[in-house]
Amino acid sequence: MTDQAREHKRLVARVRCWYAPRVPSIPEVLYRDEALIAVAKPSGWLVHRGWARDGEVLTDHVRRLTGQRTVHPIHRLDRGTSGVVLFALDPETARALNAAFEQGRVAKRYLALVRGTPPDEGVIDHPIRRGRSHDRVDAVTAYRRLATVDAEPRTLSLVEARPRTGRLHQIRRHLKHLGHPVIGDSNYGRTELNRAVAEEYGLRRLALHAMSLEAPHPTTGQPLPLQAPPPRDLEEPLTRMGFLLASFTEI
Repeated sequence: MTDQAREHKRLVARVRCWYAPRVPSIPEVLYRDEALIAVAKPSGWLVHRGWARDGEVLTDHVRRLTGQRTVHPIHRLDRGTSGVVLFALDPETARALNAAFEQGRVAKRYLALVRGTPPDEGVIDHPIRRGRSHDRVDAVTAYRRLATVDAEPRTLSLVEARPRTGRLHQIRRHLKHLGHPVIGDSNYGRTELNRAVAEEYGLRRLALHAMSLEAPHPTTGQPLPLQAPPPRDLEEPLTRMGFLLASFTEI
């Protein structure tokens, strides 16, 4: 490709980024029965109400969907992370699902866009500080590199991460520890690179997505596979970069 053609391609991508219609993201129901509900959280939504003054958080939205005053979020995703979130609809189901998480019987799979070219695969076994204390807790994340592209302004890779423990910001901190921080991460990433990728490809969010979760159903005991395809605000920038998502986003 000539320099002129490459520059034209970049210009077209930027025009599409800036003028594409902005469609409000609403959580999508992925699965529902009498015991539980799973939804796809958009990037930018909080799961719980905290110190931030958000008008509606994901727990509020699920209350409205179900018509229940009380629902039980079983796990959390960071505000910037999108993907599968599981809620129990009664205390007994909540206890069963919490036990499954604590016993390591839940498999989670994340998609992350990272800086550079990580090793093909590996396991990051690196303790993480608990909150503001100096105490560290065990944290383990398995990963494999799915694809790499020569993007602007530098090489970027898609990584599948499978956390074996559930610590605060675990995947983000582990990928930073590996030397390949998640793109769009304002806490652990590179500001200049995040800004450049946003301008070039329209990626204006944390590039981390909880693609799938599989847990034993608390009533039947059978595996319950849940999947959330990458949302538009992640899929379209990744496609502009040259990644072929359909080849590795299936369970």
